[in-house]
Amino acid sequence: MNSTELVFRRADDSDAADIADVWLRSFTAALPTVRRAHGDDEVRIWFSYVVVPQCETWVAVAEGSVIGLLVLDGEELEQLYLDPSWRGRGVGDRFMDLAKQQRPDGLGLWTFQVNGPAQRFYERHGFIAVEHTDGLRNEEHEPDVRYTWQPHE
Repeated sequence: MNSTELVFRRADDSDAADIADVWLRSFTAALPTVRRAHGDDEVRIWFSYVVVPQCETWVAVAEGSVIGLLVLDGEELEQLYLDPSWRGRGVGDRFMDLAKQQRPDGLGLWTFQVNGPAQRFYERHGFIAVEHTDGLRNEEHEPDVRYTWQPHE
């Protein structure tokens, strides 16, 4: 399947369960050593009642199924997750282009220090690491790194 068969669109309430499922699969595959702060049902409730209704949430859809998600909240890129079977196929690049189009003045994000592939992805897209923490600021208590992107850096 090539990328032209993908549809990128704003999520609506009916997408929340599928978005949560993609997030759960992706988190488990990409971050096997990170202790999740919330169980599956709590994650599903969070996407249904907080993320989708309150944040700018985008989905990538292939063959009628959600295969990726992008969540923007103000100038923060809060979530970018792909179904594990879709990693390395250009979907993340297209989401990043979309995020930069939606926030042309700049973006910030946090990712876990153990997530080397995410760090390389963000750096490839022009993000710069500006802060490393001991993890006490996040619910997982996992050391993380702050990245920012400015259009002229």
